[in-house]
Amino acid sequence: MLRDSVRALAEAKIAPYAAEVDEAGRFPQEALDALVANDLHAVHVPEEYGGAGADALATVIVIEEVARVCASSSLIPAVNKLGSLPVMLSGSPGLRAKYLTPLAKGDAMFSYCLSEPDAGSDAGGMRTRAVRDGDAYVLNGVKRWITNAGVSEYYTVMAVTDPDKRTRGGISAFVVEKGDEGVSFGAPEKKLGIKGSPTREVYLDNVRVPADRMIGDEGTGFTTAMRTLDHTRITIAAQALGIAQGALDYAKGYVRERKQFGKPVGDFQGVQFMLADMAMKLEAARQLTYAAAARSERGDGDLTFFGAAAKCYASDAAMEITTDAVQLLGGYGYTRDYPVERMMRDAKITQIYEGTNQVQRIVMARNLP
Repeated sequence: MLRDSVRALAEAKIAPYAAEVDEAGRFPQEALDALVANDLHAVHVPEEYGGAGADALATVIVIEEVARVCASSSLIPAVNKLGSLPVMLSGSPGLRAKYLTPLAKGDAMFSYCLSEPDAGSDAGGMRTRAVRDGDAYVLNGVKRWITNAGVSEYYTVMAVTDPDKRTRGGISAFVVEKGDEGVSFGAPEKKLGIKGSPTREVYLDNVRVPADRMIGDEGTGFTTAMRTLDHTRITIAAQALGIAQGALDYAKGYVRERKQFGKPVGDFQGVQFMLADMAMKLEAARQLTYAAAARSERGDGDLTFFGAAAKCYASDAAMEITTDAVQLLGGYGYTRDYPVERMMRDAKITQIYEGTNQVQRIVMARNLP
């Protein structure tokens, strides 16, 4: 029922704008409005804060179905979870009530600020500083590659509080608000895909953050960041699934209609083999992703491995499936008149963000079950 309802909403309210959102590189406001109206913009927020209280698998299905028609729009529920999960995992009761309630209402979105110009895969290279000053911390630094920056009202920001300790207790997490004095944003990045989701730098210039906006205790930020990614990498796998499903669905329909040599292209065995491989990879990725989501919900000890495996496998599969979809459409697949080239461009980022797939393989090797 959940899948059917989200698919119907996505087809009616999000899909019609997907190509234009990509072409114009604008935020998909229609998608946000539709998701908020149907309480699907942040389904993971617990009921006690006015949220839908969806479990990890339900969240995956929502993201998957939105991504099937528009990858940019799927980053609304995905990044709302990424940005707010540190507060859910480590925040004080007061902090959770203060920020999860407006998120659940749709009054605000939440972004996640970990990466920096010199700290991508190596979070230990972080330079953003947070210095205690009375009952506040003063933050200075630059965060890069921040999804939905400038649109979101709230930002989970990782900053160095003890330069000597770095990732071993020297990084702390804070909630920064868009309206805090000293917060500003860079120009939107000009990207290959997900063009409807703004990616910008976040500048922190002597931003005073009250001490009670620290997420957890001082020095626990890196641990919170890594715990968060264990859970949210599964949402990237879900996004990859949706993109791949959209490409497969379109290619299936196309080869049934397109005729060459006097019969539908889909009647040729070579084409059938391609479709079979695409469907097989997609279903394997889906089963791995759903298994990871179940572990996320239970908090299993092997979640780190499964989260990395799901993200890595599903995104690699999505890249292969979308590339094959372009191939199946031939010359038409290479034009913007058809959606599969957009899906191919959108799929690429799923292999890169929330930890490159090379990093995922390192994570898996260190956490072999």
